[in-house]
Amino acid sequence: MMQTCPLCASRDCLPYHRDARRAYHRCQGCELVFVPPAFHLSPAAEKAEYDKHENHPDDPGYRRFLSRLFMPLRERLAPDACGLDFGAGPGPTLSVMFAEAGHPMAIYDPYYAPDASVLSDTYDFITATEVVEHLYAPGRELVRLVERLALDGWLGIMTKRVRSREAFARWHYIQDPTHVCFFSEATFCWVARRLGLHVEFPAADVVLLQKTNATAGLLSDFDNILLYGEKLRH
Repeated sequence: MMQTCPLCASRDCLPYHRDARRAYHRCQGCELVFVPPAFHLSPAAEKAEYDKHENHPDDPGYRRFLSRLFMPLRERLAPDACGLDFGAGPGPTLSVMFAEAGHPMAIYDPYYAPDASVLSDTYDFITATEVVEHLYAPGRELVRLVERLALDGWLGIMTKRVRSREAFARWHYIQDPTHVCFFSEATFCWVARRLGLHVEFPAADVVLLQKTNATAGLLSDFDNILLYGEKLRH
């Protein structure tokens, strides 16, 4: 069956890998590797997996993990910058760390903090730590997040990146049944070009994307492409 890329809506997607549970395809345009919808979990099964997470703001190990994004992003923020932690999970911690540093954050999570009104505000920075690999419609979600950024605002993403097909086949990251989208550095560079964003890679699993003057017009064009792709899928 022909697959449509959930990031860029291209139908030029080829089989990339298969294991005992799922198939994985790779878009020839944006280079996203993704799991076809037939292998996605139900909302109840997905939440049951998330409920197993035991992250907590008082856990120093978890704070060290999040510091890989926290430190480089904090260095780029103005003193009065306010943010949004998108996909905060059952134990919001990054928002606590930024608040302690003088940067208050709203939080949103479809299961644990589902107040969607925060997605109508504008922010100086938005974080998504270990989130994009879970998104069924990453193109749509990234557009929505960039729309909520102020000019020159930052979107900070933490996710492990695809290195090669050989490494992918042995990768522990694909064993999580809630992980359905896998980005490479090339994929994030594609996103930056397509949406007029400045991109930086301060760590192996961290990417920072900054909104520029070029972004607004490109967002509208890309949104129309995604709408067309959704019509093809249905």
